[in-house]
Amino acid sequence: MNTLRDSVDHWARLQPHAPFLIAPESRHSISYGEFEVQTRQLAGLLAGLGIPRGAHIGLYLQNGLQTSRLFLSAMAAGYVVTPFNLLAHEDQLVWVLHHSHCALLFHGADQREMLAKVLPKLHRELRCIEIDSDAVHLGLAQYSQPEIDLGPASPSDSVLLMYTSGTTGTPKGVQLTHANVLHAARTVSAWHQLTPEDRVLSSLPIYHINGQCIATITPFFSGGSIVTAQKFSASQWWGWVLEQECSWINLVPTIIAYLLNSAESSQVQPQDLKRVRFARSASAPLPPEHHRAFEKRFGITVIEAMGMTESASVVFCNPHDERRRYGSPGLPCGVMAKIVDTEGQEVDDGITGEICFSGANVMSGYYNAEEETRKSFDSNGWLKTGDLGHRDADGFYFVTGRLKELIIKGGENIAPREIDEILLQHPAVLDAACVGIPDENYGQEIMACLILKEGSACSEEEIRNFCLEKLGRFKSPKVWRFVDHFPRGPSGKVQRLKLADWG
Repeated sequence: MNTLRDSVDHWARLQPHAPFLIAPESRHSISYGEFEVQTRQLAGLLAGLGIPRGAHIGLYLQNGLQTSRLFLSAMAAGYVVTPFNLLAHEDQLVWVLHHSHCALLFHGADQREMLAKVLPKLHRELRCIEIDSDAVHLGLAQYSQPEIDLGPASPSDSVLLMYTSGTTGTPKGVQLTHANVLHAARTVSAWHQLTPEDRVLSSLPIYHINGQCIATITPFFSGGSIVTAQKFSASQWWGWVLEQECSWINLVPTIIAYLLNSAESSQVQPQDLKRVRFARSASAPLPPEHHRAFEKRFGITVIEAMGMTESASVVFCNPHDERRRYGSPGLPCGVMAKIVDTEGQEVDDGITGEICFSGANVMSGYYNAEEETRKSFDSNGWLKTGDLGHRDADGFYFVTGRLKELIIKGGENIAPREIDEILLQHPAVLDAACVGIPDENYGQEIMACLILKEGSACSEEEIRNFCLEKLGRFKSPKVWRFVDHFPRGPSGKVQRLKLADWG
């Protein structure tokens, strides 16, 4: 199978009645045979709307049967899917909708209010179709949906345009092809020995690369089933695992923390979960104490991994045997990796430097950003991650810091400068700098350091409410420091790693 279209045909022919997508809340499902028919119907719908293959189709939806179906069907039908972050603030959403050249946007009822603010700012027509993300059927009877031939596809065709936060706060569009995402899926399937008998439970959003490539494309490639929860629920999680007979679960450290501390978890015993072969944790570093506690409490082996949007969410992964290392994202998984110094020269084991990698899952580049693409690769074509770390003598990698200064909260990337710029809009703020600080539930939380203008006053409550209005709860800082100065380097740039010590 060299394209997602090949996967549709292969599994529909081999196991048409096998369950593919399952909604745990409603218990509705879509089989592989039904999915093939629906993929051809979507191709007919988009063709009937005059949208050519290769166009960008936007998804502004919460998880659900139809969200997962649209995500995979549109790519298999020859379109480039662009999932938009439901947590994005208004100005950022305007920017990505404009930059992506999105031709059609599927959205849910919950997104009407935001779109009413955003669409007038686009200065162009954008066709929008509202759907119920968890309905049994797409519900577009008013549109012609003939089943048409999907036509040829090439492994080099783009299928996914995924926006990721950058150090400047301006998102970058990562372009991924059939070859990129299938290499990632093939690698993960082999690593975890996934088969059509496997079934995963994941609540990670479809606008997150982990929720896309690990929890959706990988089970699709291996012929397994996907239990796609609309959102994480600590009270219902184990019930879904047991009822749907899941064999693996897809987690981030925040979910692990909540499951360890939820009252409902006390009702579940390790012997109840024997069908679960493993849990996979990625998107942020997993604290070793949480790692050990989860395994002891639930009797489920946790395989820690690390991915990036630029690599279709595959870089490192721990093995399933006694070699697993707590505190390490593991061994190179489907890629070649190295640690380099500031001159780009590879360093010895144990020496800290920048992590770089190369592989067939690495993006073709950033969309409409040639200079950003050029700066992200070294002269030999290796992707520079911006992560600091080292490799031990056994080949395991350890991440110790970040060059790019991104805050990773609950697996979501947040650019500090994005928050800085909002804080600077407050009339009492002279300067602002945000940084990530450790948090046992989210991995990292946001600390904001403020220098007030001379003669100005501003309470913590006032600036907190200002941020909530401008940024929303998720991106608003949790910890506040009113200071007289910032630690700065020779160029005058704030040294955020030192600033983090003030937390």
